[in-house]
Amino acid sequence: MMKNIRIFDTTLRDGEQAPGGSLSIEEKVRIAKQLANLGVDVIEPGFPISSQGEFTAVQQISRDLLHVEICGFARAVTEDINRAIEATQDATKRSLHLFISSSDIHLDFQLKKSRDQVIQIAREKVAYAKQFVDRIEFSPMDASRTGNEFLLEMVEAVVAEGATLINIPDTVGFALPNEYGQIFKMLKNNVRGGKHVEYSAHCHNDLGMAVANSLAAIEAGATQIEVTVNGIGERAGNCSLEELVMAIETRKEALGVQTNINTEEIFETSRLVSRIMNFPIAFNKPIVGRNAFQHEAGIHQDGLLKNRNTYEIMNPEKLGVPREMIILGKHSGRHAIKHRVSEMGVPLNPTQLEDLYTRFKAFADQHKSVTDEQLAQLVGKATNTVMENYMITDIKVFTQHHKKAATATVINQITHEENTFLGKGKGPVEAIISSIKQAIPLDVKFIDLELYSLSSGENANGEAIVTIEIEGRKFKGTCIDEDIMFSIAKGFISAINQCIRENNIQESSKIMNQ
Repeated sequence: MMKNIRIFDTTLRDGEQAPGGSLSIEEKVRIAKQLANLGVDVIEPGFPISSQGEFTAVQQISRDLLHVEICGFARAVTEDINRAIEATQDATKRSLHLFISSSDIHLDFQLKKSRDQVIQIAREKVAYAKQFVDRIEFSPMDASRTGNEFLLEMVEAVVAEGATLINIPDTVGFALPNEYGQIFKMLKNNVRGGKHVEYSAHCHNDLGMAVANSLAAIEAGATQIEVTVNGIGERAGNCSLEELVMAIETRKEALGVQTNINTEEIFETSRLVSRIMNFPIAFNKPIVGRNAFQHEAGIHQDGLLKNRNTYEIMNPEKLGVPREMIILGKHSGRHAIKHRVSEMGVPLNPTQLEDLYTRFKAFADQHKSVTDEQLAQLVGKATNTVMENYMITDIKVFTQHHKKAATATVINQITHEENTFLGKGKGPVEAIISSIKQAIPLDVKFIDLELYSLSSGENANGEAIVTIEIEGRKFKGTCIDEDIMFSIAKGFISAINQCIRENNIQESSKIMNQ
């Protein structure tokens, strides 16, 4: 049987300590509920002593989440412990996480205490906390730079006082995987009572080895790993939840372990944390990055269309990642272009395909990628057909304090009608969307907007990725333009046109009386 690895999520505590990552009470509760949906075993929702708002958030999460262990966080200080115990007292399942520094550099320059003094404090505070909470996690901070002799002494002392879980923090991301794994083996083999407690790993990513170190800890006997969503946290962040979980899921036979994570919730959790904390996800971020399951190279695209396993070791759909396997660009071949056009519902004869391929290559040489809107225009020229039911030709935005308005001029390329509509909103984007909606005889919901700068300087191109919902289905449109507002408008129209193409909506029956 496979050993189960507990996932301890500290996004709301250590993750929030990232500069600029502060969360409101409501935001913390919202993320905590999604973490519960994801299936994490333990949530560390904050540092109760740090502020009244932090205390209230931990208290609310403790009351709301009945099936997840809630861990209170405290320094080895009586006031901290009391506050953490009070904040988590309504939790169905709870634990307490105590920490104190252990490395000489921390003791000499931060705590200004001797080793004997620190051991005595650790003993006293674990014993004190044990009166209130049975499950006590203890962390010797900066353990990876502490040295085996003193680390062994400290861990042995807190185990004697009732600590039930020993966490080994690689606080500054200094350890190498083999070094980090050896720490766990040393403690398990030498601490009196060490075989009767659990071990946890808490790794930072300063050298990019947080996931590797966490896996080394698992191989050395750790049964709990502390992680954050998207790897957020101080400096270079923490061990990434999604990377660790999928490393285990993908290589579970080799590792002999598994987790309780519902992988289909990974993508949604990642996006939620990114949006709420205003931390963009790098395009090449494993598992959840924009490019993680996208391919432009013709050789790769050809292989993927024949069998996904040729170039993908994970199925993105099982992670909740929308399937967007093929990205068209100058490296794409005929097979990929033909595949994408077939998804648009357009049959191509060999002559039309060759014409399209020639046009495509000439266009792609001048652009980083080819959007569906641009491809549809090229297909239209190659087949002499109208591929885009709607085309936006002009927008104007009017801004005053607390007042935003916009006009959009839209052509219906089926009826050849051209109309200009006025919309209002709290911001320019809302005003633009409001004006365009008046031209579309469909119930369109604006779901999501992603904006990216593709170059630098005053003439930088902006890429807008717009997600809409029509009749319960989501569609995505992309546009690149120097005018950011125009790119948003065209992305919105592109998503609508995609819906019409995919559903073969007959505009003649959809035109509303105006």
